[in-house]
Amino acid sequence: MKSALPPEVAACLAGHNVMSLASQGPDGPWASAVFYVWADDGLIFLSAPTTRHSRNLAVDPRCAATIHDDTSDWKAVKGIQIEGRVERLDGEPAKRAGTRYAEKFPLLRPLAAIPPAIAEALAKIAWYRLAPTRIYFIDNARGFGHREEFSCS
Repeated sequence: MKSALPPEVAACLAGHNVMSLASQGPDGPWASAVFYVWADDGLIFLSAPTTRHSRNLAVDPRCAATIHDDTSDWKAVKGIQIEGRVERLDGEPAKRAGTRYAEKFPLLRPLAAIPPAIAEALAKIAWYRLAPTRIYFIDNARGFGHREEFSCS
């Protein structure tokens, strides 16, 4: 297991926009697609606290996530698998998360120019950070099922 993220892993995290986030709750396992930004050694995302995945994570913060391209060529499969914990951000960390998110997704800036429907939705969200404990980098170009593990502790 390696400890520092190599440039190709960091580039993969920075170069994608959506992760599939898996959580577990009273109604069983659940997966959701969320937009994210890699910042401060974590994946920042927003969600309404009332969503099933947010409710699940409030009870059990452990989660898993994947980030990958969509391809029909098995040799081109490349992506990230993550184990970690999610925390809800408040105060200054939430403000920083919003700033980092807006840097990646310009739709959120300037706030006065946000379409009303999006502004209404944003008024109901909370900021979250997935803190990875392990990241696995998949790259089938290096061989079928090639996977490297990186510790994030």
